[in-house]
Amino acid sequence: MNLDEIKTIGVIGAGTMGHGIAQVCALSGYQVVLVDVDQGLLDQAVANITASVDKLHAKNRITDEQFAAAQTNITPSLALSDVSDAQIVIEAATENKAIKLDIFKQLDTLTAPETILATNTSSIPITEIGAVTNRPAQVIGMHFMNPVPIMKLIEVIRGLVTSQATTDTVIALAEQLGKTPVEAADFPGFIANRILIPMINEAIFALMEGVGTAEAIDTVLKLGANHPMGPLALADLIGLDVVLSIMEVLYAGFGDPKYRACPLLRQMVAAGHLGRKSGQGFYSY
Repeated sequence: MNLDEIKTIGVIGAGTMGHGIAQVCALSGYQVVLVDVDQGLLDQAVANITASVDKLHAKNRITDEQFAAAQTNITPSLALSDVSDAQIVIEAATENKAIKLDIFKQLDTLTAPETILATNTSSIPITEIGAVTNRPAQVIGMHFMNPVPIMKLIEVIRGLVTSQATTDTVIALAEQLGKTPVEAADFPGFIANRILIPMINEAIFALMEGVGTAEAIDTVLKLGANHPMGPLALADLIGLDVVLSIMEVLYAGFGDPKYRACPLLRQMVAAGHLGRKSGQGFYSY
């Protein structure tokens, strides 16, 4: 599979990451099949994409052609089989290993043998995901950043047997989407989350231990390290359940106590205080 052969892109998962990926693919002229098991999520995804492209168009950040493409290039679906004609499928389901492995097993039987299967996982090993398919050479990580339409980075992660041809095609696709691809090795957390999530976890320890208030901790990182957003506000944006899940992947993958999740993080997740998506995290929304 090479870039010129890619006409249709399947996107699995209509949440924040999934609908963002669908949007950037549609804006780049690709036909997109956006799949989710929840009709409500699909409806919300279409509404969010419409609002986003309306805003971008009003600011002259996309052309009239791109604006029209975003309206017509995305087909929502409840059936995973509807991605069977896609040349590449990008999985952006919830960050749960069992769910992702099941999706890849199904995709392996539903799609053509040459189809590339990519995952937007932020921490689960690509090699492990590829191993449940009969095409591990065509399984690869495409880790987009949130919010997808704005952030330029895509981490491209090769599994142990991901082919050079697959990697080259995905890098070319990332560039076609207007993104900057950066290769990362298949180690827990890759590059971004191996550094970012432990920093967030340490900020939560600092809050738990009374080193500073949430506002103080975030202000220090914004003004002292020139971060655009403080770590606790960022945790709320990512979702505290996702932060906890990635910390657990890092701890399991390395067996190093420095990757232990902060007890306060576990407590907040148990309480359902997941950040922006629940209305309450380190801040109220």
